[in-house]
Amino acid sequence: MGRMSTPQSGILALGTASHAYLEFDVGSGEDGRDLVGAIAALREPRTTMGGVNLVAGFRPELWRQVAPDDTPGDAAGFNEDLTGVDGFAMPATQHDAVLWLSGSAYDVIFDAARDAIAALAGIAAVAEETSSWPYRHDRDLTGFIDGTENPSLIDAPEIALIPDGSPGAGGTILLLQKWAHDAVAWESLPVARQEEVMGRTKLDSVELADKASDSHVASTDQERFGEIFRRNMPYGTVTDHGTMFVGFSSEQRRLSAMLESMAGLAGGARDALTRYTRPFTGAYYFVPSTDSLRRIDPAGSEAG
Repeated sequence: MGRMSTPQSGILALGTASHAYLEFDVGSGEDGRDLVGAIAALREPRTTMGGVNLVAGFRPELWRQVAPDDTPGDAAGFNEDLTGVDGFAMPATQHDAVLWLSGSAYDVIFDAARDAIAALAGIAAVAEETSSWPYRHDRDLTGFIDGTENPSLIDAPEIALIPDGSPGAGGTILLLQKWAHDAVAWESLPVARQEEVMGRTKLDSVELADKASDSHVASTDQERFGEIFRRNMPYGTVTDHGTMFVGFSSEQRRLSAMLESMAGLAGGARDALTRYTRPFTGAYYFVPSTDSLRRIDPAGSEAG
């Protein structure tokens, strides 16, 4: 049996107080494979900033160009808007690469992010940037606990990581979406109505026995679609805020099936929560194992 593939450690590094998500597009006339090489070099310990977790992901089609034998067969970008019922749509805003930085405080994230952007200058530019922070330990900005269904860290690798022996082993598919909350509309609801929308209690996150079929819990039922590992974080300002959805899975279909259900395409109504929060971005990234990144040479091609 071969050596186990090592995942990028930041995927499972819980408890960090500050986060930044940088999505990059390759410049016109530039070769995307050079971006893969430059990001692979960033991931090396000698250049990683002290105390900052750096997780790097790539548009699946771009990674496939560089490492065709190390890409899950079904991995694809979020290349078309997902149009649901009632005119609801999830926009496709696929970029070429993502860097997710997390650490103990925003100043170290800020410096590491600036260094990373500078290292990639001339090849790619930041197309989307979001900063995030935990709220009341584990709640999102609706006031509800986020990640109640999340697997434990013991079980998470099996759910999030592609198994050894499969293309992309030790890697994972990341779904990244920025959901803006309509805070005024949400906060005008009585708590009992908020609980109906969510499908669980607000104070202690107990699932409602008689939850509605369009509740958020029912719409994203992991027993139906398969389990995922979420690292969601609040983002934004006091007047404009929401949730960064950060979902990892060993299979992209679990993630896309969940989105289709939320959009009302799985035979039911759309997720009630989508009436109070809407997505502005949507992208899928393949997050390769550290072993795979080390095999990338600086010229942007896979070394033997």
